[in-house]
Parts: sequence; C-alpha cells; structure tokens
Amino acid sequence: MIRIGVMVLPSGLTRIHNYPEFNLANLACLCITPIFYLVGRQLMANYLKKNTSTGLSLFYIVLFCIYLLACGMLFNFIATSDPSHSIIIYLVALIAVAAVYTLEYQETLLLTVVNMVMFTLLLLYVQADPTEILYSELLLAVLSGIFFFISRHIYTYRADQYLQYRIIKEKNGAIEKAGAFKNDVLGMVAHDLRNPIAAIQSIALLTEMDEIDEDTQENMDMIKASCHKALAIINDLLEVARNDNSDTMPKEQVNLNNFLADMVQVWQRVSDFTNPLTLTAPPYPVFAEINKEKFHRVIDNLISNAAKFSKATAPIELTVNTESAHILVTVKDQGMGIPETMLPQIFDRFSKAGRKGLKGEKSTGLGLSISQQIVEKHNGRIEVESEEGKGSVFTIKLPQLINQDTLTA
Repeated sequence: MIRIGVMVLPSGLTRIHNYPEFNLANLACLCITPIFYLVGRQLMANYLKKNTSTGLSLFYIVLFCIYLLACGMLFNFIATSDPSHSIIIYLVALIAVAAVYTLEYQETLLLTVVNMVMFTLLLLYVQADPTEILYSELLLAVLSGIFFFISRHIYTYRADQYLQYRIIKEKNGAIEKAGAFKNDVLGMVAHDLRNPIAAIQSIALLTEMDEIDEDTQENMDMIKASCHKALAIINDLLEVARNDNSDTMPKEQVNLNNFLADMVQVWQRVSDFTNPLTLTAPPYPVFAEINKEKFHRVIDNLISNAAKFSKATAPIELTVNTESAHILVTVKDQGMGIPETMLPQIFDRFSKAGRKGLKGEKSTGLGLSISQQIVEKHNGRIEVESEEGKGSVFTIKLPQLINQDTLTA
C-alpha cells in the first residue's frame, strides 16, 4: 500500500524521511512475506492430513516471530537512529508476537535473547554515541521484559483454556459412553423382563378359568395388577432407551383438530375415566408435522396425569390455539396442583417430584420426562404452570405448518 501510494500520488505529497531505506525495507517485506505465507499453507495442509505437528512447524513459527520483530525493529531504526525517540512500530511488533503466538518458555527466552542481540547490533551499526547506546539498552531491557511477561501470561492463560477444553472433552466422551452403555443395559434388561412377567400374567389368566375361591381370586387380581404395573414401567424404560438412541423420528402432516378429537372420543369411552373431557379448537384446520404414535403418548400421559390428580368429577380441558408460526396445545385440570418447589424437577428423569394420585396410583417419574423428549424431537417445547390446590396447565408449543386447506379456509 505504501508503494502504491508513492507511485500514484504526486511527489510533493510523498516526501518520506529516509525514503531509500524505507523503499528497500518495504521491497524486502513484499518479497519475503509471500514465502512465509506459502510455507505456512503447506505446513497447515500437512498438519490437517497427518493431525500432528513437526519440528519444522515449530522452527517456522519461531523464524516468523523473529521476522516480525526484525521488521518492527528495522522500521524503527530507519525512522530514527535513536530508538527511544520512536518506539511505536517496534512496540507494536513486540506486543503482536507476544499476544498472538502461544510460545513455550524456551521459545520465549530464545526470542527475547535474539531480539536483544539484533537490537544491540543495529545500535552498533548506526554508530550511536555511548550515552544513546546506554539509554537504548535500558529501553531494550524494559521492552524485552514486557515482551517476556506478556508472552508468559498469554501462554498460561491459553494453556489453562486448553487443559479445561481437554478435560471437558474427555468427560463428555465418558458421559456419552456411559449414557450409551446405560441405554443398552436398560433396553436389554427391560426387554428380557417382559417375557417372565407376561408368562406370570398368562398363568394368572389361565388359573382364573378354573373355579377358584374368593381369596384365590383376590390374589389373582393382585398378581394381574402387579404385572400390569411392571409392564407399564418396562415400557417406559424401553421408551426412554429408544428416545435416547434415536436423534429423529418419522413424522407426517396431521390435522391436530381431528387427531385430538378422536383421542377425546376414545377417552370418553374408557370405563374408569369419569372426568368430563372437552376439546376446544379453532374453526379452521390446524396442521402440524408429528409422529402420531409418539404424540398420542404425550397427550395420553397429560390427560392421565390430569385425571390422576383431580377429583372424579373435575373437568379436564384440552385446547388447541395458533400463535404466529406456532401451535399451542394445552391440557388444563382443576386438581391438586403442583407445589412450587417441585415445578423445576417435574420433567427430570426418575423425578423426585413424582407423587401418588388421589386414588393411590404410583408414579415411576418417567412419564413427563418421556413426554418432554418426544416434544423436543418435534422441535417443540413443553411448559407447565401450576398453583397448589387450583390445578395445572401443561402447554405444548409446536411449529405450525401452513397447509393449502388452511389458506383456502
């Protein structure tokens, strides 16, 4: 840029003090810098290919640092033979090398010594008087000290960062392996437990086919209920393992109004479900891209929880709304509500916030965790608002699909 300016602008505007020296130094920089650039690119290509550095790379970095220091020092001496009068360029070079490059102790010490030797030789070359040499050497000592300590500080800071990064990376790897192992074991154990429990359930059903007394029937009912609960827990564990092991799930475009209306009809026909269940939806179709089976499980779980923690005649409201580019599906009950201290934990796996229902139903602490997993895999989120004694509102927020039928409506 300096050379272009000198060539283009009138000579009256480009009178530079010590122009011949500047001209020569600038020409040398223009010739040497591309060499460093090309060598650096080649070394980087070798590093990316082999994923390891070599002694040549270290030599290149040290040599380039010496080159930068020499440039700053040389331009400083060209501007004035007394460096103490103009140290800006030299100081910039020192700070740039110290701050940009992460140098080991030996490399920093080598650069400091080389820097001091080059500076002293230039002082002798310009034939400065002894007083100027003394002042300049004192200045050199101060600047070299600044360079050394900045370099060491930067090295310590970046070394700590690198060590923390390595520790975090190793721990993340260990967590991923532990998670994968846990899911494999969880899936294997849950799968292997289903067969013996199903066998016990079948034997209980076969026993009931014979004439049995009242006490035996009561025992059979307890066995069937226990098997049902155990299978429900196993299914939850398998669902957790499947959701953890799969990043995506197949989805299809669904009209939520019709989908939820069908679910409400099914729930209303369940014999032991006595809560009034209503659906409020917009007059126009609301489309979302969902996995029917998985999303069905989420809504079932929310309605089941609402009934579990509500009186038998307390209403449950299912609502669909649209908000800008999102769909809001809410399940509202007027049950016992959730204590404020438990709210942050209810979506945790095996949550301690799990409680018995009003009829004594036990909780595995997995239902809401699974629901959150499924909703998040739909690129949505699930939230809860609750006040103890006044009920709860669970809200699912999903991306909305703009369907041609919607536009026509």
